[in-house]
Amino acid sequence: MITSVEIKKKALRKYTDYLRNVAAGITFQPIEIQCDKKASDTIAEYQEEYNDIRSLSKEVKGYGYSIEWKTVKNKMLGTQDFPSKIKFETAEDFERFLQKTKEVADFRKNVALINGRFPELQYWIEKYPQKVIDNSEYWNDILKVLDYFSKNPQPQLYIRELPIEVHTKFIERHKAVVGELLDIVIKAYINTNEKEFEKRYNLRYDEPTVRMRLLDRTLAKKFFYALDDITIPVSQFLKLQIPISKIYIVENKVNFLTFPPVANSVVIWGKGYGVASIKESELLKNTELIYWGDLDAQGFEILSQFRSYFAQVKSLLMDKTTFDKYFENDLGTPSKVNVELNLTTEEKNLYQYIKANNYRLEQEKIPQSYVIEHLRCL
Repeated sequence: MITSVEIKKKALRKYTDYLRNVAAGITFQPIEIQCDKKASDTIAEYQEEYNDIRSLSKEVKGYGYSIEWKTVKNKMLGTQDFPSKIKFETAEDFERFLQKTKEVADFRKNVALINGRFPELQYWIEKYPQKVIDNSEYWNDILKVLDYFSKNPQPQLYIRELPIEVHTKFIERHKAVVGELLDIVIKAYINTNEKEFEKRYNLRYDEPTVRMRLLDRTLAKKFFYALDDITIPVSQFLKLQIPISKIYIVENKVNFLTFPPVANSVVIWGKGYGVASIKESELLKNTELIYWGDLDAQGFEILSQFRSYFAQVKSLLMDKTTFDKYFENDLGTPSKVNVELNLTTEEKNLYQYIKANNYRLEQEKIPQSYVIEHLRCL
């Protein structure tokens, strides 16, 4: 015989659909729960089960489920009544049995509140009624956020700068639900290819930076008030336009800091695979580019990646002569890359040799005098 605990479990499974109907304004229809017909083993067990389901029924409690009984003749128990169907005849019965009366009342209130301001969210409400409940105490503030974005869909401000009368950390703490709703409310303005909240909804954020050094003092004086070591946000660097002839991209920080002067040139600290962040740079598209990385598998793989963005990239001190001259039998990190790289024949041969043996020559092990001499020759 079905138990009161099982009845509650089955009723809870129907609760989400019940909420969907409430949100959609569908008139309540009695909710039925089918009962199994498994017979009890003893008369004592039968009586205990019988008393259990009756104890929480509408007949006894005044609310909750009604029981339809069916008389069955049983070899072990004789002729007894067994439940054939459990039914919640009213919405009140269903809500009170599940102890959800207040929750549903708040849900109805919030559905009306949301629909009154943003009727386009009706589909979302019906699809995710539990999210309406989970955020029950926050809907006034959530709607303030939606109001602001509906009028200012591309704020270009930091979250903390938004002139919305909510707690300073409110949006940060509720990004998930706010994001789902903004996808509907300002659908035409979101950056659909972005997953991060700030990028997706046209907000400013603590973006990565590009650090560069002016290798020519004349350039520094003319364009940067004599500043020669500059760090700027990536978005600003991508728009940077200064008349230069060469840009060097160097992986190691010390080599970046000690890179010698070169006329009409700058050096950028590449920071490994961070080169991808500057692939849309207008400055790099029309300038001679020279990349200098470690002589290990990853160094050549980064060079290949960088060259996929800018076909004109040349390598610096990433040759067999330099490797043989300064290699100290250091081992690198094994590479699992198996694709064809965008390298010259000489670079490819050295890459395959280094990769096969897991060799590594770090940039900083190449003497400064050798770097200066090589640049002079160039």
